[in-house]
This record gives sequence, structure tokens and C-alpha cells, in this order.
Amino acid sequence: MSEATRNPPPGERPAHASLAAFGEAREPDVWSALARWRAEGRRMVLLTVVESRGFTPRKPGTHMLLGEDGATVGSIGGGAIEHEALRQAKALLDGGGGAKTVKKHLTQDLGMCCGGEMVIYMETLETPPRLFVFGAGYVARPIAALAAATGFTVTVVDGREEWATPERFPEMDVRCREPDVAARELDLREGDYAVVVTHDHALDQRVVQELLRKPLHFTGMIGSLAKQRKFALRLKARGFTDEQLVRLRTPLGLSIGAQTPEEIAVSVLAELVAVRRGGAPERGWLPQTKDRAGAPDAEDSAAGAPGGSRE
Repeated sequence: MSEATRNPPPGERPAHASLAAFGEAREPDVWSALARWRAEGRRMVLLTVVESRGFTPRKPGTHMLLGEDGATVGSIGGGAIEHEALRQAKALLDGGGGAKTVKKHLTQDLGMCCGGEMVIYMETLETPPRLFVFGAGYVARPIAALAAATGFTVTVVDGREEWATPERFPEMDVRCREPDVAARELDLREGDYAVVVTHDHALDQRVVQELLRKPLHFTGMIGSLAKQRKFALRLKARGFTDEQLVRLRTPLGLSIGAQTPEEIAVSVLAELVAVRRGGAPERGWLPQTKDRAGAPDAEDSAAGAPGGSRE
């Protein structure tokens, strides 16, 4: 049993726990839990009683949270109505999110003795995806700006004080730290995105080596096809598998003929948004695997995304 399960925050119930197990000493603070879960990157459903008629266990304005791990905060009344609402909220999460309204007569629909009717609105709350930009040069700057404008929470990492400044990256988390060290030490999560656009090829490789050891949702690196083949050989020599290498999306960005830093940023954000929305944009390069060993070298003819500019 985890420490969080033994000693949950006040008002918060882990998955499959009953109200009686923790008591009802005080009304749980749904909004504090919501803020905490957002900071932790959790997906959740907010349930709100919007209408009630007759005798009901909760009245309009009552809220409850269901996390994707099954943990809950608050209560919309317990019993059969809460069980049914949580069942439908979980189905909403499992189905990719969205919102819905549930209307139930407590006696006729659920066999409860209250005799009233409740209407519950439930909506999925998605935390903004986190994007880590390793490098703070001319290409990184518009990438970070466009990412922030399209809903990413952006962190920029570069060891050069004159580049990693709040003035160049306003309203973003800017860390003046060597990118490879930061990639190793940062608490990167399964839903996070990372792009590697440093000023040095050797530094790119060191950062990539750290990132491929972490369960990121997206790992991309700017560069040419020739550079990526060299990286593949070096990474394999260091023990990385094809399964790890195939997670590295490179050349970074969709092929739109981009040339300027701003155009390159557009191509990169197009790929990030496509992946975020569940798409599978065409890959410019893949490591050679056994089942592809006899296939034509198709990546030579693929229109590689931009990748020559280091800054």
C-alpha cells in the first residue's frame, strides 16, 4: 500500500475506497484537489449537481471529482446515484473525454427511497500538455511561442545565460541549465512532450540519450536524415534498442518546405498538434529493423522536414 493510500490528503479517497473508510470529518475541498491534480498532470471529471427536485441527498452547486486512477474527492450524495454517476464519468474518461448530462429519478430509476430527481453535469478536465524545449536559439524561440499559443505549458532549457532569459521567452518556465543534465534530472512524465533543438550536435545526442530512457509521449529532434542515421548507429552502440529509437521523431516537423526559423516552428507545431489530437503524421526517418531489411531505402526519397539550422 502506498503512502498516499495510507494517508490520503484530507477529503480525498483513493480508488475503490468508501466514504466510511475515511469518515466525513469535514467537507472536502474539491477546488484545492482540482488544482493539485492539474499540477500533477491528471485527467479528471468534474461532476456538478445542476438541478434537483423533491427529496435528494445533495442540492444544486454540489461538486465531486473523479480522477483517471479512480480516486475521488467530494460527494454528490453517495448510494446508487453516486455509483451510477461515477460509472458514467469513468466511461466518459475511457471514451476520450467530453461532457454529458445525466438525469435520474432516484426511486424509479435507481430504487432509492428518497423519491426525488437529480440532474448531474459532468465534464472532462484535461491538463495542458507539458512541452520541454531543449535549446533556446533562433528556432527554439518561435517553437516555444507557438506551443504556448496552442495550449502547451512550455519549459525552455539552455545552459547559456544570454539565451535562456525571461525576456526572450516571456511567461514561460526558463531554466538556465545544461540541457543534458536537465533532461536527466527533470521529473518527466508519460504525457510530456520534448523537442531537442540545441546549438550543438554532440549535445543533441546527450540529451536524446537521457530522453529515450523516459516514458515521454513525444520525443523529437531537429536534424537531417544523414545526421539521424549517424545517431542511430551511435545510440545502438550504446545499447539502445530499435523500440527505443523508433520513439525518436526525427527529422522534427512536418514536411512543408520550411526554411526560416518561424516556418520551421510552424512545421514542428503541426506535428505536435497532430500527435496531441491522436494523429499519426508520416515519419521522415525510421531505424532499420529486421522486417524492413530487404525493403527499398524509402527514407532516402522521403521529403525530410527542416533540420539544418542549429539556432
